[in-house]
Amino acid sequence: MASTTVSRIVPATPEKVWSLIGGFDALPDWLPYIPESVALEGGRVRRLANPDGDVIIERLVDFNETERQYSYAILQAPFPVDGYVSTLRVHAVPGRDDVAEVQWSGRFNPMGATEQEAVDLFHGIYADGLDALHQALAA
Repeated sequence: MASTTVSRIVPATPEKVWSLIGGFDALPDWLPYIPESVALEGGRVRRLANPDGDVIIERLVDFNETERQYSYAILQAPFPVDGYVSTLRVHAVPGRDDVAEVQWSGRFNPMGATEQEAVDLFHGIYADGLDALHQALAA
């Protein structure tokens, strides 16, 4: 199983960051790669569309409001992996109340791609996404 993690310090309190990204259906609010999200099954599943029109369906598998984190599994996507589970977390930064650390991680089994290709794909998605989050919070 392959995995990757990206972390960024963003210019907002953990509470503000979580209020923006903590909703399972909130990706279009901060992630340009996902302009559309439709909540299904009472909000436990999201149907996403990317700018190319590809459909991505994900299921919420864990949610912890107190720890400001959630995990989800991909049910359907145009990615060369299976067994994908990802976690998005918001952490306080010790000694700072004006910033937060956001960590996006995932683990998966490459299929039809090398392990490095799959890791590079998701590392890029996470890095670009957290850069977009930083820009949204700095605006």
